[in-house]
Amino acid sequence: MNAPAEKIQISRRAVLKGGALTVCFALAGGPTGVSAQGVTGAPRRLDAKEVDAFLAVNGDGTVTVYCGKVDLGQGLRIAIPQIAAEELGIGIDKIKYVEGDTALTPNQGRTSGSTGIQRGGMQIRQAAATARKAIIDLAAQRLNLKPEDLICIDGEVRPKAGGAGIRFASLLGGRQFDLKLDPNAPLKDPASYTIVGKSLPRPDVAAKSLGTAIYVHDLTLPGMQHARVIRPPAIGATLVSVDEDSVKSLPGVKVVRINNFLAVVANDEWTAVRAARGLRAQWSESSGLPAQDKLVETLRTDPGITDQALVTKGTAVSPQPQNAMTLAASYFWPMQSHASLGPSCAVADVRADEATVWTASQGMHDNRTTFARFLGLPEDKVRLIYLEGSGCYGMNGHEDAAADAAILSRAVGRPIRVQWSRADEHGWDPKGPPQLLDVTGAVDADGRILDWRTEMWIPQSTKGLLNIPLLGPQAAGLDNIVGLNPGLISQNGDPPYAADRIQVIVHWLKEAPLRPAPLRSPGKPANCFAVESFTDELAAAVRIDPIEFRLRGLKNPRGIELIKRVATMMKWQTRPSPGANANAAVARGRGMSYVHYKHSETFVAMGMEVAVERASGRIKVERVFCAHDCGQIINPDGVRAQIEGGILQTISRVLLEEVKFDRSRVTSLDWSSYPILRFSDVPELEIDLVDRPNEPPLGAGEATCAAVGAALANAVYDAAGVRLRTVPFTPERVKTALNGKAS
Repeated sequence: MNAPAEKIQISRRAVLKGGALTVCFALAGGPTGVSAQGVTGAPRRLDAKEVDAFLAVNGDGTVTVYCGKVDLGQGLRIAIPQIAAEELGIGIDKIKYVEGDTALTPNQGRTSGSTGIQRGGMQIRQAAATARKAIIDLAAQRLNLKPEDLICIDGEVRPKAGGAGIRFASLLGGRQFDLKLDPNAPLKDPASYTIVGKSLPRPDVAAKSLGTAIYVHDLTLPGMQHARVIRPPAIGATLVSVDEDSVKSLPGVKVVRINNFLAVVANDEWTAVRAARGLRAQWSESSGLPAQDKLVETLRTDPGITDQALVTKGTAVSPQPQNAMTLAASYFWPMQSHASLGPSCAVADVRADEATVWTASQGMHDNRTTFARFLGLPEDKVRLIYLEGSGCYGMNGHEDAAADAAILSRAVGRPIRVQWSRADEHGWDPKGPPQLLDVTGAVDADGRILDWRTEMWIPQSTKGLLNIPLLGPQAAGLDNIVGLNPGLISQNGDPPYAADRIQVIVHWLKEAPLRPAPLRSPGKPANCFAVESFTDELAAAVRIDPIEFRLRGLKNPRGIELIKRVATMMKWQTRPSPGANANAAVARGRGMSYVHYKHSETFVAMGMEVAVERASGRIKVERVFCAHDCGQIINPDGVRAQIEGGILQTISRVLLEEVKFDRSRVTSLDWSSYPILRFSDVPELEIDLVDRPNEPPLGAGEATCAAVGAALANAVYDAAGVRLRTVPFTPERVKTALNGKAS
């Protein structure tokens, strides 16, 4: 639904000539809004090596923080101001926040990989520390005191011994720092923190709860028209002919065809929807997709495979002890959709010499380069502005919708709004790719892992690809670099436990069945599902309790602490799996998993209690326990929300989600054919946050997802005595496993 024009009226031409569009979030609790804010004085500095790219001291005593990362729901709009306010020595109510505008904010990289705080936030922390040192130096000259005798408190510099201070605005208001970020600028002692570490409320929640929040879907511009893109009935099909007369009865409809790109433009959205449904077009046949029931074999036999040894550690013991046991298992994770609850949407205004695009993309600066290329404009004449959309945690259709809008705006010479349909979203969003893993290993009777080998069949990322290849430019024949961008999906394929020898071999696939893109925690849910499930299989083979088995092989003290915390939370009773009630009509069991995310970031230990109904094959996750260590915690409520969301989304992925397709197209185009977790299936969640104020902050958006699949699978084994190695764990697959067939 569009916001009324009188609420949001923006003249892009006027903005580019004399102002800037700024997305502002009032930390004092006011509603989220969009406003035209004039920019005066020197132009914005955008070099991420300079303090002025991140911070501006305003004449009214406030400080504006400019952040290149964007808030997709992970809480950066409060966490990053907390970081800046703490380090500067100013109240959080005095922080103004600007995010994701290529004309106003520095390029801090794509908002992905749980790097919002650990990289983006830490850049801003260092900028604030550099700024604080400079402000103190200025005040020292004014007060004729030594810098070490001064302190920044409540937006002013005060003598430590007492006495009158000087406001930041009096020292620097309206002027620039003209400083490079100083990596040696001293950071505050965490023991002195008064803002970081507090659960301050997110500034966007009130407006979202009241229905007054502004999303990209709500943006209107003067003269804006609405468009729908008509995709082919089969992937890879080409456009043969179009009957424009088929929509001539609809008022004001314009048909746009550029090579194989086909769309309708109208003055209102409903007319555009009706025109898209009614337009008759003929497309070529296409049936290049593999058979879904043969997908595993297709991956194994891909003719374009190249092999790479990712991990080689240690030497295998030869000969192995007589009591050694050797196991092998295969695990499969299917293609999955981002399944955003709302459809992708964007607005673009493209003129002959410049372009502005409003988008919910996670990669504003990378996409500016991409959009400039296919629009044939200089990069500095293309501006991308972030407006929140439907969440995705990965690259869903946001970039595609924005490209659609840009192509159509240039074609018709007016601002264009494009909104996808539900069928567009499920059928054409880029997918999390399929992952196939074979794991073999040997273990002795004492639980020592003698040998471990993981083999992966996964698509290989194209080097230098800034973003996923976009549908619109590709169909229109515009300059659009092609390739694969599934994300960093090969990490955590090796166990975190000691082993005499560990090998990880990846069989890189040249192609993917459907266009891939990073999906939350790219690759790691599948890899950790395999690694931690197989770890449980080794423990069961030698009849050792799953937690005891892990603790015997784990050396990292932070990981050991988390596993013990989960055991305490669950009141874990030491025994091997499965339990004694495997044949009950409703079998209940417990399971756990552990991950050191990317072997370098956040630590997670997770336990689950599940019920398995033998007659129906239905799995009910009853309780989830999570111990989480992401180093220094900026906002505990924000971290807890990320953990809870990650758990629930991944339970949905493990139990329910799988893209269905035939030889021509995706067939799971709605919530019936692509179901997701419902509120009635939400388990009890118990979260234990480990705060380490003196450690670097790590990401909280992704790591939890990696631990879910194995914890769930291991709990099912403990409950019912069957191993589930293919996601999703549908009732049909559970019943097949219970009947003694392959799972």
